[in-house]
Amino acid sequence: MDQRTGLKPVGLPTRGTTGYNRLRRSDRWLVHSPRVRAALLGAADPLVVDLGYGALPVTTLELAARLQTVRADVRVVGLEIHPERVATAQRSAVEGVEFALGGFELAGLRPVLVRAFNVLRQYPVTEVDTAWAQLRARLTPGGLIVDGTCDELGRLCCWVLLDADGPVSLTLACDPFAIEQPSDLAERLPKVLIHHNVAGQPIHTLLQAADRAWASAAGHGVFGPRVRWRAMLEQLRAEGFPVDPPRRRLRDGVLTVPWATVSPTRPSDGP
Repeated sequence: MDQRTGLKPVGLPTRGTTGYNRLRRSDRWLVHSPRVRAALLGAADPLVVDLGYGALPVTTLELAARLQTVRADVRVVGLEIHPERVATAQRSAVEGVEFALGGFELAGLRPVLVRAFNVLRQYPVTEVDTAWAQLRARLTPGGLIVDGTCDELGRLCCWVLLDADGPVSLTLACDPFAIEQPSDLAERLPKVLIHHNVAGQPIHTLLQAADRAWASAAGHGVFGPRVRWRAMLEQLRAEGFPVDPPRRRLRDGVLTVPWATVSPTRPSDGP
């Protein structure tokens, strides 16, 4: 139990893996997302929670530095269930960043933004809705949640954006130099979707369409994979997929669609 709040952390310890710049792609997306920026700029208290930051606090510190370019008074609280990890992180605390014991109850905090990366991936899929509901109940009005998964180096990332009502969008992000085709990202889908990547499910349809569009854009590869990715997005939009247009300066391969585009049509059979 957290002696400061009197609350017992809800959840299980993560494996704790982390690394410098591992979450840079999601951080860049957060900084440029109109909805996230509006939430931060409009909040009376720009409090952000980084849930399950792992054995080292590096990604929490990086998140704070990047979000403070949007609003200088952003405060970030890193929460971990593992007391030793909290004690280690507290030695690295800087102005605007602190660390505390907590889980899905968010240590009683009411943030405007919650980032939970590589957390729910370790839970059974049947527990995702409950965890989401716990997080959503703690949001301040207008608050948002990012539930995501990435590989060890942060080159392949996927995340769901949620608000108080439920999922809003899905984003796939990668280093275009690190893939052979967009469906390589399937292994990093969030827990809520990874077992739905089968024929007949919307996420499978999207990934297959992205692979076809990527193949048809092969001629653009002479200008580099980032140009080829942009051509792929244009092809998907031409086919009727409601893909968000890319930012003008394209550093990452990013594909964002409304949640309705990928929402599962039947329960998962996966663990």
